[in-house]
Amino acid sequence: MSAQSQSIVQPSGLALSVQPINAGASLRDQAYAMLRQAIADADIYQSRDEIRLDERVLSEAMGVSRTPIREAMTLLEQEGFLRTVPRRGIYIMRKTKREIVEMIQMWAALESMAARLATQNATDAEIAQLRRMFDSFRDSTPAEHIEEYSDANIAFHQAIVQLSRSHIIMDTIRNIFIHVRAIRKMTISQSDRAARSIVDHLRIIEALEKRDTELAERLVRQHSLDLADYVERHCDFLD
Repeated sequence: MSAQSQSIVQPSGLALSVQPINAGASLRDQAYAMLRQAIADADIYQSRDEIRLDERVLSEAMGVSRTPIREAMTLLEQEGFLRTVPRRGIYIMRKTKREIVEMIQMWAALESMAARLATQNATDAEIAQLRRMFDSFRDSTPAEHIEEYSDANIAFHQAIVQLSRSHIIMDTIRNIFIHVRAIRKMTISQSDRAARSIVDHLRIIEALEKRDTELAERLVRQHSLDLADYVERHCDFLD
C-alpha cells in the first residue's frame, strides 16, 4: 500500500491516519490492520469525550465498501479495542486509571523478562542499535525535541521486547501496547519525565551491553513500575 495517507477526523474530533486499500488482498484483513495501527498511532486519551468511529468516513477514505470495515471492526471489538453501543455506534475502548496501572504493571513483568532474555539472545550489534536511538539527543535535552524523543522512547521499549526473541511475550504484550503507548506518549512531557527517562534508558543499555541479566531485568521492571506509580498519582483525568 503505497498510496498517500490521509488524516480523517472522527465525530469526536480524533484524527485517524489511513490510506486507500489495495484490492489485491483481503479487504477485511487490510482494513483490520490499518484501523488497528491508526488507533495505536492516535492520541486516544487526549480528552474525556468518547471516541466514536464513523463507518462512512472510514469507507470513503479507504476506498472500499462498509462491509470490510464492519468486519474489521468486529475483529477489533473481539480483541477489546472497540465497543458497540446499541443505537449509538462503535467507540474506541479506553481504559480507566486502575486498568491502565494494571496494564503497565503487566508490561513491567513482561518487558523485564524480555530484557533478561535479550541479554542472552541479542547480538552486540542489536544492542548497539539501542544506543543509537538516542544519539540525536546527546547535544540537547529530550524536552527540546519532545515529539521525537517520545517516538524514540516507544521504539526503545518495543525493541527490548523484540530482542527477547520470545514470540509468546510479543504476542501477549501486543494487545496492551496501544494503551501503554498512548499513556507513555501523553506523560513523557510532564514533570521532567523525559530527562529521567533517558537516564534510565542508558542504564538499561549498559546492563544489556554487559550481559548483566539480573540488573537489566531489574532496571526495566522498575522503569515501568515508576510509570505505573506516576499514573496512579497524577492521571486522575483517566477516570
